[in-house]
Amino acid sequence: MTSPLILSEIFIYPVKSLSGIRLSEAIVEERGLRHDRRWLIIDDNNLFVTQRQHPHMALIDVSLGSEGLFLRHRTRDLGELAVPFLPQTSDKVNVTVWDDQMEAIIVSDSANEWLSQTLGFSVRLVYLPETSPRLADRRYSPLDINVSFADGYPFLVVGQSSLDDLNVRLPQPISILRFRPNLVFEGGLAYDEDQWYEFSIGDLSFYGVKPCARCVLTTVDPEKGEIAGKEPLRTLSTYRKHNNKIFFGQNVITAQTGIIRVGDEIIVSSRQQRQTMSV
Repeated sequence: MTSPLILSEIFIYPVKSLSGIRLSEAIVEERGLRHDRRWLIIDDNNLFVTQRQHPHMALIDVSLGSEGLFLRHRTRDLGELAVPFLPQTSDKVNVTVWDDQMEAIIVSDSANEWLSQTLGFSVRLVYLPETSPRLADRRYSPLDINVSFADGYPFLVVGQSSLDDLNVRLPQPISILRFRPNLVFEGGLAYDEDQWYEFSIGDLSFYGVKPCARCVLTTVDPEKGEIAGKEPLRTLSTYRKHNNKIFFGQNVITAQTGIIRVGDEIIVSSRQQRQTMSV
């Protein structure tokens, strides 16, 4: 008899590509977990800025307060930046995340100045309002779902068994933080999440829509804020590569809202065969 699937960790990443926050419970919304990737750092060309090009972004820690976020650099004494949940300006700008363009609101001059000083080049911090649409890719999503500033889908789920299997193969084990999941679960076989289609967490229903293709960001050591080498992509490419993409984790959507908690049981009601292995 297989062990039950249990939600073991919940993470949000309020500012895309900055550090994450571990939660014991979270509010599920259409665009993802509440506050997840609703803020974005952009350059002077209105393009999104991430750890892919600037791995030291991982050293900016983010915490939640009752009225907003707090940003602090982990190793440099630059003071603390307070970011209210709602922008302090009404200045709108069209920003680009991958192939998508959407309207966002500049948060504040103080946020722009603090982040520019911290990162060492000119940037601005923007917020994604509810009025700004960004639909998930209908080639995979069965629902018309809006997405935050996440790469493509509202949620990412990864099994602890999948990480354990990968770590056995790696020269040095790595943390789940390399993969920036929203939802981590215990139980089941390694990579079981690949085939999930309809499933529930507690009282809420979700859909697994597409295995997550991974990039160089997984090679960034989140503790040091630097690229640590070619792992885990080098090892994953030997057994998790299909059509020249490397997969780890499952992209997920939902049409429901509510609360999920660490310890909730996950029940998979249907599966869909998806190719994620090297052939």
